[in-house]
Amino acid sequence: MTSAFAGRFDEISLWRDAVRAGLNDVSVFLSEQGLADEALSTLVGALRERLLADKLVVAFVAEFSRGKSELINAIFFADTGRRVLPATPGRTTMCPVELAFDAQEPVTLALLPIATRLAGTSLSELRRQPEAWTHVPLDTTQPEQLSNALREVMGIQRVAIAEARALGLWDESNLEDNPVPDDDGLVEVPAWRHALINYPHPLLRQGLVVIDTPGLNALGAEPELTLGLLPSAHATVFIVGADTGVTKSDMAIWRDHLGGRQGATFVVLNKIDALLDPLLTPDQVVAHIEAQRRSTASILGVEPERVFALSARQALVARVEGDSAALATSRLGEFEAALSAELLPHRQQVLRHLIDQGVGQIQRQAARQLGDTRRQLAEQLLELRGLRGKSGARLKLIKQRAEEEAVEFEHSHSTLLALRGMQARMIGAALDALSNANLEAEIDHTQSEIRATLLGFGARKAFVALSARLSDRLRKARSQMDEVRDMLGGTFSRLNAEFGFGLALTPGPDLSRFIDELGLIERSYAQYLGLGQSLRLAQPQFMAQFRRMLLGRLSVVWDGARGDVERWSGTTTTHVEVQLHERRRGFQKRVEALSRIRSASGDLEGRLAELEQQDAQVQRQLEQLVAVTQSVLSRAAGKSTSSSQIAQPAVKSGGAVDLDLDLPLDEFVPVQRARA
Repeated sequence: MTSAFAGRFDEISLWRDAVRAGLNDVSVFLSEQGLADEALSTLVGALRERLLADKLVVAFVAEFSRGKSELINAIFFADTGRRVLPATPGRTTMCPVELAFDAQEPVTLALLPIATRLAGTSLSELRRQPEAWTHVPLDTTQPEQLSNALREVMGIQRVAIAEARALGLWDESNLEDNPVPDDDGLVEVPAWRHALINYPHPLLRQGLVVIDTPGLNALGAEPELTLGLLPSAHATVFIVGADTGVTKSDMAIWRDHLGGRQGATFVVLNKIDALLDPLLTPDQVVAHIEAQRRSTASILGVEPERVFALSARQALVARVEGDSAALATSRLGEFEAALSAELLPHRQQVLRHLIDQGVGQIQRQAARQLGDTRRQLAEQLLELRGLRGKSGARLKLIKQRAEEEAVEFEHSHSTLLALRGMQARMIGAALDALSNANLEAEIDHTQSEIRATLLGFGARKAFVALSARLSDRLRKARSQMDEVRDMLGGTFSRLNAEFGFGLALTPGPDLSRFIDELGLIERSYAQYLGLGQSLRLAQPQFMAQFRRMLLGRLSVVWDGARGDVERWSGTTTTHVEVQLHERRRGFQKRVEALSRIRSASGDLEGRLAELEQQDAQVQRQLEQLVAVTQSVLSRAAGKSTSSSQIAQPAVKSGGAVDLDLDLPLDEFVPVQRARA
């Protein structure tokens, strides 16, 4: 019995597949029509990669024995007919477990030994070191073997208190959270630091990533979890027990790690089957559950609509047995509906916005190339039509003038070289502000500020200041990009007027989204840098881990901003080079045509017919370009595409997109440039 979330997720996956197929059509068209320059090919490839790499991360957080693993099984994996994750009474998940699927990797359970915490290497770094992990092959055709293999995440080991302290799993300031020593003075700690399950479940194949977190204050013990995985999750599900209510340890997790979170957060009041009482009427049981739900909402300070009372165990059994009535009794459907209604449309909207922007840019750049070709054809046709009935002496004079203009045109090359040098210097200055070296220096400065405060109590203030400085760097880079664009715009206008170019500027890189992303990181991380973490930040090992994690997270923003600047600069440079090449080739063809016409008058009409056929072909290419790109946009909007629905933009000499392709050829003749 498929869950509502799984069904909606399938719809999103089909939508992505349709859009990706449309982008493949665009790529084939550009290649076949000779329009696939480096800039366009990179842009199409980036959009396809973005769709392929898109992930939806859902994190489940709770103390132990709240039913996290059972809820994950019920929502995502009931169609397997068994429990994928171990879910038995007591503590099962001893380390953070990440379920995902990468087709390039074998189907395995990868376990990271807890001892890796002693080396201080971050989880992000260890992900790139397969040799650091213990790999357990998974056989998806053998349910028993699969179940036994996944039970490895429950692994524990006993160590001395000194070793537990070195591992960061013993905190002198919070003795009540520490494991209880046995008769030999040893304490129980997880055998593994992190687990990665690469499992070919349909939802995981489609980009779902599920994070199952351990309890017993593991959120505080493992900084990578609170400072890395949770802030990156698109949704967080916090589970409390209906039989216990919100306990002190539940409240500590909520207050320290989830209460101020900015992303979608849901609260699940699990195990309502424990509230069934044969001495109460069904209505009284329902009233009891409702009272518990509202009490939970009040204690956590959330709207009652964000709290969902259900029984994960009943739901899993009902799905496995195909019992619709029992599934309804479990109340899981209400939570799934809320999860899919709030989460999935938002992810689709984010992707659609990226597709709309990217495909629009592809259309404009390709249409500009075709528009430049039409403009050059128009110039040649205008000149050749004026030769009808001209004498040989007149033809010779026109040919001589064309040769002079070709020589004069070459003078533009020095201007373009100077332009390229100026652009490179200005772009280099912007990229220097966004260098990894500067980012590391800013983080080091923040570390120094934290160390300078008593016991790290100024961590939040120092981190907010870091975010402000980084945002200022991005704003400065955006301002520098505006200066580059203004400089290019003035030079392009002069080259268009003096040498007959059709140069046009594309919108500059939008660095605002990276500033917004910094703000999101600030809000996500700041809640973990309060008083509760100050003592940990005073510890050198924890501070070192914090620095590595923060650098890894911020590097993603920094690399993205730098990549956008480099791509925009490269696209602009390619545009100029293509124009230079095409104009030079146009002059060559023009002189060759005039030479042939002088020797054989019949060549004039033949050349005119040839140019008119070429123009008709370019116009058809424009129509096909619009059709293939509009098809992608229609798929992204979830609409079918027919020829009658396709808008027909055309490109004039300036490279602007209009809504009419049936322009007479004379519309493409540029204003005659001034001659000395």
